[in-house]
Amino acid sequence: MIEFAKPKNLNGTELMSELNAAGVLILQSPMLDGNENLFLDVTEADKAKAETVVAAHNGTMIAPAATIEQKLATVGLSLDDLKAALA
Repeated sequence: MIEFAKPKNLNGTELMSELNAAGVLILQSPMLDGNENLFLDVTEADKAKAETVVAAHNGTMIAPAATIEQKLATVGLSLDDLKAALA
């Protein structure tokens, strides 16, 4: 685990996508300690690339809207189940 400066707006899912897009291999989810320090499980070889991505990261703080499939899953249905029920 390597320590990085925590971005002002941190979204772990978005950060992992940005790091993957930059070719940085992430072995586990980003972690914050009690002092708001950001730790990433990246190799020393990827540290410089990761620093650049983390410095540029400005994550959204609003959860994305759920898809129809995700909403149906909350009540135990799939899209195919719904189509069959309506047919």
